[in-house]
Amino acid sequence: MARPAYVSHPGRSVETMTTCGITLESGRSCGQPVAPGVPLNLCTRHLLAAHDWVADDLGVTDTLPSPCLACGSRLGVRYPSGWLCAVCEWRVGEIADPEDLTAVRVDVVYYLRFRDQIKIGTSANPRQRFAGLRYDEVLAFERGDRALEQRRHAQFAEHRLARSEWFAENDALARHIDVLRAGVDDPWSLYARWRSERLALLS
Repeated sequence: MARPAYVSHPGRSVETMTTCGITLESGRSCGQPVAPGVPLNLCTRHLLAAHDWVADDLGVTDTLPSPCLACGSRLGVRYPSGWLCAVCEWRVGEIADPEDLTAVRVDVVYYLRFRDQIKIGTSANPRQRFAGLRYDEVLAFERGDRALEQRRHAQFAEHRLARSEWFAENDALARHIDVLRAGVDDPWSLYARWRSERLALLS
């Protein structure tokens, strides 16, 4: 005897049919078996049909074929009609308006590591800025302009190397960077989110 499938509800379990409850165009029941543990009275074929219908309407979250031209994100939503960036909703394949992209200014204080030294600087275009710097790793970003950069320079002044923007590695600076990195797998993804949020405000 086939084992019944169950649907879980808060506080109770409801026994469901062991065969698919879909009524076919002929008026007859589908009658195919429902797999144990399936939360609906649907056979595998009709579960897949339901999934495809929802995916067509709501899209499927996945990695974009290439980084978003508007915000740099790699996370997208795939629809039958094409891809949208999951962060800023730019449609893959559309030409990004250069005026919109250049208008998106997000000032950041950045932390770069080179060997046993850490640079604390600021930029509104870190990718371009970093192209002219020698470094091993982008450690973190925090939103802020030159005023915040100067506060950070003063905060860690005892570890500053000469009058440069470079600092010797130290516990206080490491703790500060750990706070900025908490919950952030990639500093660039955080920067991309800030840019997309700024772009949305300009829209």
